[in-house]
Amino acid sequence: MNENLFTFSLSVFTGFFAIMNPIANTPIFLGLAGDQSDAVKKQIAKKATLIAFIIVTVFVVLGKYIFELFGITIPAFKITGGILIFYVGFEMLMSKKSSIHGHKMNEDTEGIAISPLAIPILAGPGTIVTAMNHVTNAGYLKVGIVVVIFALMVYLTYLAFSLSEYILKKIGNNLITVIGKIMGLILAIMGNGMVIEGIRMAFNR
Repeated sequence: MNENLFTFSLSVFTGFFAIMNPIANTPIFLGLAGDQSDAVKKQIAKKATLIAFIIVTVFVVLGKYIFELFGITIPAFKITGGILIFYVGFEMLMSKKSSIHGHKMNEDTEGIAISPLAIPILAGPGTIVTAMNHVTNAGYLKVGIVVVIFALMVYLTYLAFSLSEYILKKIGNNLITVIGKIMGLILAIMGNGMVIEGIRMAFNR
């Protein structure tokens, strides 16, 4: 039981880290808020990560009711979600910035925190799909684990954004690119796994 929970927790953390990737998102944050003071940067980072946490947590907790409301079946969700996750991973492997995580410059610091940082960079479709994939048919304990691990991921993202200039100076763009490609490969594999699981569930009925 404990081993299963550890494996589940590790899978959740890996999925969130791959799709959110605080290190790879650091240059994006700097590009959007680089001209601001350190205090303002921290304020933007705090607001963006808090909003992202609220959005994803709502989907995790109310996912079952959202499925029922729109008549979404779990196999259909896994297949569609898997294709979406694979697409994001494939674009990362090809060194493209996914259109799902696309962003435009915005001079309004309040606007930057909400969009594009919170939505769609941190709490985009890929993050929501990753979260909901782990809670479909899951009990309260696993739902709680997903929320806690996502909270940890959000905190790590806040730290990365707050220390963005230091991280970029120490690691450099080349290593960040390599990390992004590795995360892209992981996402592509996870996406394939979701599609296979969805097809298996659909035909087992």
